[in-house]
Parts: sequence; structure tokens; C-alpha cells
Amino acid sequence: DRHPHNKPTNKNPGPQGPYYCGVGADKVKGRKIVEAHYRACLYAGLSIGGTNAEVMPSQWEYQIGPCVGIDIGDHIWVARWILHRVAEEFNVVVSFDPKPIPGDWNGAGCHTNVSTLSMREEGGIQKIYEAIEKMEPKHAELIVSYDPTDGEDNK
Repeated sequence: DRHPHNKPTNKNPGPQGPYYCGVGADKVKGRKIVEAHYRACLYAGLSIGGTNAEVMPSQWEYQIGPCVGIDIGDHIWVARWILHRVAEEFNVVVSFDPKPIPGDWNGAGCHTNVSTLSMREEGGIQKIYEAIEKMEPKHAELIVSYDPTDGEDNK
């Protein structure tokens, strides 16, 4: 029925706030899936650096990296495949939709943290601003291409 894992079908969860990085059965859903995915990624030799619960119950994030160069793409794709396979064992369907149900929820989705040596050195903030300026012309196009609602959630 495509509703979030362990969410009652007749109502939405309470407002966002207590779920992000939460603990406890009333705050997070699906931890067994997340931990099985993490272990499977480690076993497969992927560079996975952590996980955390997100703003909605049963919404999770995992961090891939650090990786060098284009290796990150391989690690991301294999980690996604592993996640789908692990979720099958729990009879759960994975969604990468940044806003899986309508409402007042922060969007969560694939975001990338980029760091270079010059960004980490003294005065590195200027290098960060320069990188942002280089990416800025494609911002709207990328939101539309990665968001199943063609960016409508971001308006």
C-alpha cells in the first residue's frame, strides 16, 4: 500500500521533531532493516560511514564514503541494491522519494558532502563558496531530475 514502514494506514505520525536521530520504539521504525543493511554493506567491502533516523518515522539516511574520485558512484549504487535486497527479507519496499507522504515534513534525499584539501585549510570557506557558485546554474534542473514530483515539493 506504499505507506511508510509500520505507519498506521489510517493516520499520519505526529509532527516532525522527535524522530531525527531518535531512539525508542515510539520514535523510530525499521532499525533492524537499517542495521542489517549496514552490516551487509560492510561485508561487501563498501565504504559506509554511518546511519541515522530522519525526520519521519521509518525514514533513514546512510552515509557512503569517504571514497576517492568516481568510486563513490559504485559504492552508492551497490549500497542501494543491497538495501532493496535486505528490505525484501522484511517484506518492505524501499523508496528514495525525498517526501514519501504529503505534509509538513523536511525533504530528505540524496545529498552530497564534498570536501577538498583547500576547503579544509585556513581560508577554505572561500573555496567552498567558489564550488557552490560553480554548481548553482544546475540547481533547479537537478532538483527536478531527482525529485519524483518534478520539484513541486520544494516550492
